[in-house]
Amino acid sequence: MTTHPAQAVRTGRLDLLPLRVEHAEEMAAVLSDPALHTFTGGSPDTVADLRARYRRVTAGSPDPAVSWLNWVIRLRAESCLTGYVQATVTGPVAEIAWVVGTPWQGRGIATEAVRAVADRLARPPVDTLIAHIHPDHHASAAVAAAAGLLPTNTRQDGEIRWSRPTPT
Repeated sequence: MTTHPAQAVRTGRLDLLPLRVEHAEEMAAVLSDPALHTFTGGSPDTVADLRARYRRVTAGSPDPAVSWLNWVIRLRAESCLTGYVQATVTGPVAEIAWVVGTPWQGRGIATEAVRAVADRLARPPVDTLIAHIHPDHHASAAVAAAAGLLPTNTRQDGEIRWSRPTPT
């Protein structure tokens, strides 16, 4: 049961669309660069792998206390998907993550998308936003900072926890 369903979000240049299984083919191309796995490990998923994953994810968390929110990022000017933003909401904490495909990096797309999601989530019952970022992933650190998250002293699996308390 998703207590916080993902809803479409529109920004100046982007449409954040709730993830659908039908996005798998285009997203497999967006995420096909092995360099996207430099800090997270693994390798690009096939279309079949993404379809299977998207089926599981869009079915929702098996834990009714956890909401999985997933958006693909559509760049309106080019009418194409460019990446994704996701959030796992557990009680008052929302953990966010994002990936933008290599051809669209450096254009502020991740920053615009993550700010929109962070601002959307920054309301009760959520009181804290977090992200986990590899210490050498300077681009993701810049995105987190632009969304108002600050690095903490907490490390998890070698990554730095970034946090943003939401306004009360």
